[in-house]
Amino acid sequence: MPKVVDHQARRIQVADAVQQLITEQGLDRVTVARTAGTAGVSVGHVQHYFASKDEMLLFTYERVVQKVLERVSALEERSRTQRLPIRDVVVEGLAQWLPVDPGRRSAHRVTLAFVGRTVDNPRLAHAHAETGRLIRARLAGAVRNGKECGEVPDATDPDLTALELHGLVEGLALQLGSGPDTAGSAAALALVTSRTRAAFPGRCRQYA
Repeated sequence: MPKVVDHQARRIQVADAVQQLITEQGLDRVTVARTAGTAGVSVGHVQHYFASKDEMLLFTYERVVQKVLERVSALEERSRTQRLPIRDVVVEGLAQWLPVDPGRRSAHRVTLAFVGRTVDNPRLAHAHAETGRLIRARLAGAVRNGKECGEVPDATDPDLTALELHGLVEGLALQLGSGPDTAGSAAALALVTSRTRAAFPGRCRQYA
């Protein structure tokens, strides 16, 4: 029988190599040859799946974002089974975007490299804008759910609150950079917790 090729797995193999290179050496060191060497594949393998460096970067960025969103979705599922307040889920979800540990710092370095390339590449700029819209939409949905259960005041604007929390996390991520900073990480997490609790000050009636 002919060998079945998992093309998505091969693309992910390349993306993981791109992320490793960006994390350890920076975007300038990402070339087709170095990516192939890091991934343990041939140059032809990389070129078969990606026509350019920006295509490799786009797929790597989308994979990083997807992994964060999957963690957030797992938090949401856990909140339903453990009957957690919505604000606790929002705090933990927002914290997934902060570079406060090696894994999240690696993802943040990919995001920084990606954002830098959006200036010259409209396709990358569109992908980044779509990610922001998706994050804000999920935050706005959390605010609406909070209003329904009593955690959020009726007068709260979901879209403005989502914009505030998203902007806060993006700004804090830039301030923290991509290096270890224990004090800065603790302060950032404390600020995210404080601002989220201010937006979700009530108690959910479902858990009363």
